[in-house]
Order: sequence, then C-alpha cells, then structure tokens
Amino acid sequence: MAEILQYIRIDGMFHRMNALTKICFLMVVIVLAILSTSPPVLAGMILLVFLCAVAGRFGRDLLAQVPMLIFLSAGLLLLTVLTMQSGEVLGYLIPTAIPVIGGHIAITSGALNFAAILSMRFFVMLFAFQLMIISTQPRDLVTALQRLRLPVDYSLMLLIAIRFIPSLQLEGKRIQEAQRARAFNPGTGLKGRVKELTPIIIPLVSNALGKANVLGLTIDLRGLRTMERTPGLDRPFGMPDYVLAVLTVVLLGAGVAMILG
Repeated sequence: MAEILQYIRIDGMFHRMNALTKICFLMVVIVLAILSTSPPVLAGMILLVFLCAVAGRFGRDLLAQVPMLIFLSAGLLLLTVLTMQSGEVLGYLIPTAIPVIGGHIAITSGALNFAAILSMRFFVMLFAFQLMIISTQPRDLVTALQRLRLPVDYSLMLLIAIRFIPSLQLEGKRIQEAQRARAFNPGTGLKGRVKELTPIIIPLVSNALGKANVLGLTIDLRGLRTMERTPGLDRPFGMPDYVLAVLTVVLLGAGVAMILG
C-alpha cells in the first residue's frame, strides 16, 4: 500500500503556494462534501480535486490510495446493506436459490445510494487532505495554523498525528519483511492473512508506545510547556494562490446556492 499523509519534495504548483490558501480550500471542500447528498456533485468534486493534484504533479500519488478507498467502500456497502432497508428491493444478499436461509437480507436502492454517497465523501475528503499534506512542509503547516490562532498544543497534536501515520506504516512494512526473512509462513487465504497480522501488530504497537514516550520527553526538553515559539517565515502569496483562492470562492458560492436552492 502506498504511504499516506507523507510530504513529497517536488517542484509543483501546490508546493509553491502558501499553506493558508490550501487550508481554506481544504475546509471548503470538506464542508461541501459533508453537506452534499448528490452523487453527481460529489463525483464532480472528486474530479476537481484530482485535476488539482494532476496540476500539482502528484496525481499518481492520489491514484495509489484508490485500492484502500475501494476496500473501505466495500465495507461501507456491506454495512449499509445490513442496516438499511429503505427503498426498492433490488435483490438479496443471500440468494433465494439457497434452501432454508435463502431470500434474507434484502439489498435496497436506499442502502446502495447511501453507501455510494458515503464512499464518495471519503474519496473527496481523503483526496483533498492528501492534496494539502503532500504539498505542504510540516513547518509551513504549523506556521499557517498559528496564523489562524490555533493553540500551540493543538497544532502540535495535529502535526504529530500526521507524521506518525507514515512512520507507523513504514515500520509495519519493515516488520513484515523481517518476518518473511525469518521464513515465517502463516499460510494462504483469509486464515493466513489473519495469522500474519499477529507478529506484525504486537511489535508495531510496542515500538509506537516507545516512540511516544521518547517524543514526550523530547517535547519537555524543548520547552513546549512555556507555549513560546519562534515565529516561522510565511511563504509569499503568488499567482497560484490567487487562482486557488478564486476557485475556493467559486466552490463556496456554489455550495451556498445549492443549500439555499
């Protein structure tokens, strides 16, 4: 699986933008995705964010997250089919041809529509969040959050969460490779997959707790509790910032019109 929430050092259009512009765009996109219940509108937002990623030269990195999102969408589809029975019955999860238990757990149009909306919302939000994280250095992000008057401790928590995810993902890959180098073979199929997770998760959690302890001591040694921070340098606003700002205003206006209409 491709790494998520990882900054990529390239010379792209979004990399030259100010972090404040990207944060505003992200907030507008997420709010509109949450408020929208129209699959065509959500599909248009997915296409828009992806085109922005292509313009920023990291469209392939967003496409690498599609398998994970498809897996998540399949889980949401199964959950909605099991819990929602509204709308027209299109079929049954257990075919009617099966004796005794056949013809149970109806698949309805309402469940499919709701699952499609939820899945597309996740696509929009993850793509937009990746758009900002891939193109924004952590120090620029923290500086922008400080400009927005976010408390230092909340900024630090957000930054640590963002940095820990790719770190844990990389650590998990190394543990998996180490287990394979020791000729660990749990077997094939679903049972083998489940057995393979145990010797990976236990050392991964143990290492994560150790890193968290070291990180806490480092924070104390650097004097975070004083809540005093050296001001960072803002990246100057350029033409790409103004273009994205105009796009953000257009999206906001379209969202307000959609809500009022």
